[in-house]
Amino acid sequence: MSTTSPGFGELLRHHRRAAQLTLEQLAGASGVSLRALSDMERGRSAGPQHRTVVALADALALSEDDREQLIDLARSGRLRDHWTRPTGLCELPRSVDDFTGRAAELAWADDVVHAGDAPGAAGVALITGAAGLGKTTLAVHTAHVLRPSFPDGVFFVDLYGMSPRPLTADDALMQLLRALGTTERHLPHDTLERASVHRSLLRERRVLLVLDNAGSEEQIRPLLPADGRSRALVTSRRLLAGLEGVHRLSLGPLPLAEAAELLTGILARRGSSDGGSAVGELAEFCGGLPLALRIVGNRLVSRPGWRAAEFADRLADEERRLDQFRAGDLKVATAFAMSYEQLAASTRRVFRRLALVPGRDFDAALAAVAGATSMEGVWEALDELVDLGLLQDGASARYRFHDLVRLFARDRLHAEEPPSERDALTVTVTSWLLRMATVAGRWFDPAYGRPDPPEAGLSSSEEADHWLRVNVDNWLGALRAAASGGRHADVLDCAESMDWFSDRWMHAPHWHEVFTLGAEAATALDDPARQARQLNLLAWAHLVPRDDPETTLRYTAQALELATRSGATAQIASAHHNAAGALRRLGQLDEAIAAETRAAELFKAVGDIDTYGQSLGSLGSCLRDAGRHSEALEQYLGLWALVNDDRSGMTSSIAAFIRPIALARIGECLALLGHRSEAIAKLTEAISLMEEGHLPVPQAASLQTLAALLDEEGRGDESRHAYARAAEVYQAVGDIEAAERCRKLASAAP
Repeated sequence: MSTTSPGFGELLRHHRRAAQLTLEQLAGASGVSLRALSDMERGRSAGPQHRTVVALADALALSEDDREQLIDLARSGRLRDHWTRPTGLCELPRSVDDFTGRAAELAWADDVVHAGDAPGAAGVALITGAAGLGKTTLAVHTAHVLRPSFPDGVFFVDLYGMSPRPLTADDALMQLLRALGTTERHLPHDTLERASVHRSLLRERRVLLVLDNAGSEEQIRPLLPADGRSRALVTSRRLLAGLEGVHRLSLGPLPLAEAAELLTGILARRGSSDGGSAVGELAEFCGGLPLALRIVGNRLVSRPGWRAAEFADRLADEERRLDQFRAGDLKVATAFAMSYEQLAASTRRVFRRLALVPGRDFDAALAAVAGATSMEGVWEALDELVDLGLLQDGASARYRFHDLVRLFARDRLHAEEPPSERDALTVTVTSWLLRMATVAGRWFDPAYGRPDPPEAGLSSSEEADHWLRVNVDNWLGALRAAASGGRHADVLDCAESMDWFSDRWMHAPHWHEVFTLGAEAATALDDPARQARQLNLLAWAHLVPRDDPETTLRYTAQALELATRSGATAQIASAHHNAAGALRRLGQLDEAIAAETRAAELFKAVGDIDTYGQSLGSLGSCLRDAGRHSEALEQYLGLWALVNDDRSGMTSSIAAFIRPIALARIGECLALLGHRSEAIAKLTEAISLMEEGHLPVPQAASLQTLAALLDEEGRGDESRHAYARAAEVYQAVGDIEAAERCRKLASAAP
């Protein structure tokens, strides 16, 4: 009876078992990966490289005869592979030597192609993303790494999806069938038949297809493997949302550290240590875009006389930055232009006009204004732009450009739109943003409140608050543009509308700029009363967010002089009120009490009950700091009665804002007077009201006070919890120092 000689995999398994080694042990002893060993023993890799077989023979301590037999079988396997498939057809491009980062993406691709042999398209990995992100580089590098796992071949086809004439599915099938060994005589003439033969061949073999630059679902579907052991890596700028059952990876920019590492690796070819901190700056200008990084690196390598720092200075000029990203036939703008040309004419118009948006992100409503189109039209355009990677969509239905794509959009705007249209559209966008910001800000001003009819998207105070916060870069940019354009009335209206809202977002960093622009606009309009108001708001901005009482007093002095000269009693009162706050911070408590008392009298005299209530609260704080705790409690109780009196004349929204703060101050005074249990109850109720009313800053301070009182009462667990919660709220509002302090107190509490 004849016997069949064992194959390479069978013989390797025999020797491993004879040596009493597990796959893991042999992998460790030989340096060959566990997965590669598994593929060899299962016959998936019948012809491993000579150095791999030698390493295995050494690890197994084979005799000379056994070693030669194993080496001969591997050589025979390689020869069979060489002669059973054509060479030079659909050959995989070379991988770049300096491939950097993408560890998570490589692991993802490895998991997909080595997934179980499930039916359907389970083994199809789709990598999508914008131009220049390195999709092809990632796919090719992955294919080279995985080549040993695909003994029947790794084939590459460029589908030219972004070109005017993409490769048809029929032509792609012809290329792949030839690469798989089908002769011209046996090539089917019908596309469906070709696809069927293609799937049949893939089912019988273990092949990896790299299908690069796919343009549509129709182009790619006939090329994908069905059931079997073959796999496909597909890249596309489009999302290809119509493909079912594929594993999707949306590729993003490289993190800054990996971007700097890639650039450093490219620059190492210069044989110079030039770079240093400039490399990080260059990487940042590239925005994590591998194409931009490679262009910058190649330009520096090809020009040894250039210094990295000097090139960074060139890129700092935003007007000329995009032009600098070119090296030979590589241009970032060209890569973007290929995607741009795929867009419908109406979408191209929206895309380039979005460059006029001042901030880093925007919603569909602002996009419709900038694009001069309807909401239906803008949704269609935004979907198309996201599909091609020219826009990134994020949380809360907001969109943003990559920095370099924004520069490309601006370049297209200047090239394709006449100056008169650009100027008119800039005014339209700026005016819309200022109007929206002014209406939103006035939601919180007792003199205005709810607009009638409500503006779309601003139908409640919660919506107005949200709009102002998420669009701050946009409306602040519009405010700057209007100020530089001499639109003083619009600037002043917007700045004045932020008076009451600024109390809700007191630690935002931009109030100094907003009220400075407002004061300059009032000066240009020669309106001393409104100028005094803006100076009072500047005084507040230095008192509360900036904690600079000396500067506050300088502004209040100017405001008081202007308000007195123009007879603006309300602004005289505001100047005394802000001065009192500064004097209290400086420890000049008698002067602070006198100034706040005068402010309260004036606010009450002019019938401004809303600000009168705030003044009463501030007077209570001055008295408390002066050690006059009973008098302070009396002031706070008077304020509590005022905010709960429906006939007081106080605006309901202002009363709701002041109520929890007044209650917390009552609790603090009760604690100072020795009534800790009662104080804890008041503070607990106040904190609950603050959470309901979204008042994080006073909430954090009250939580800290409550935690200390609970600790004094011996309620350690409750104290730790209150400190920990205070730390969370402080962290959320950006007060890192206070957050850390509370975290330490939470840990230290007994």
